[in-house]
Amino acid sequence: MRDYVLVCDSTGDLPADIIKELGIKIIPFSYSIKDEPFYYYIDERDDIKGFYDKLRAGDMPVTSQVNPTTYKDFFKEIVEEGKDVLYMCFSSGLSGSYQSARLGVDMLEEKYPDAKVVVVDTLAASVGEGLYMYLAAKKKAEGMDIDELATWIEDNRLNVRHWFMVEDLFHLSRGGRLSAVGAVVGSALKIKPILSVDEEGKLVVKAKTRGTGKALDYIISKVVEEGGDLASLVGVIGHADDMEKAEKIKSMAVEAGMKEENLMITPIGPIIGTHVGAGMAAIAFLME
Repeated sequence: MRDYVLVCDSTGDLPADIIKELGIKIIPFSYSIKDEPFYYYIDERDDIKGFYDKLRAGDMPVTSQVNPTTYKDFFKEIVEEGKDVLYMCFSSGLSGSYQSARLGVDMLEEKYPDAKVVVVDTLAASVGEGLYMYLAAKKKAEGMDIDELATWIEDNRLNVRHWFMVEDLFHLSRGGRLSAVGAVVGSALKIKPILSVDEEGKLVVKAKTRGTGKALDYIISKVVEEGGDLASLVGVIGHADDMEKAEKIKSMAVEAGMKEENLMITPIGPIIGTHVGAGMAAIAFLME
């Protein structure tokens, strides 16, 4: 059996040191601010703090979809090393990346017909996608082969729970998740929408709370409701330049029954941050 490499993209949020330790390769997605392009690699090159400072100053970044040729070239480097590829892709419900990746694989297979490049639609984003990175790497280390692992991801992708809140409603409005009027009214009333990901991998507003405290209470209530055996539950907590909020979620989760060592805190990168704004906070876990 040929060795294989785990690949994800930079919409998946997980600490950079853990990604490096697990040996996961990242396809960088891009964004632009005032027509200046940037790439997010999830490593020491990234200036996440600077990105959110620009958002708070009023800059409006936009993201770009990766084209099939970029995927082909990225996978080609791995294939030419004699290894197969398992790519855990950003949700098809939020982007055309999955289709672009499939087209890239088709282009690659014309020249390398013996190569195995498996593309799996995670139906996940941000910390949910990051959770897949972490759990998949653990399964690979335990000896699961590429086909078994691809099947495991597909079998479990509807069991990943994403719960998050946003502070800046105008970014949701820009993305079509909230009307402009709703953003103005909601901001004035300090409304904090609670969002999740549905079975098609699309963002959905699940609740609206008044104030940050109630929003965090709601999120933890869903962890308790859906998490099963909390003592063994692994979770990824993400924050858009708001470590205080992330630490609060962590302490509340531990108080509810999760173990501190099973919780990772990670920054939300610019690709997702473009659409949720500064101050967003999230937790993802796998419901048994």
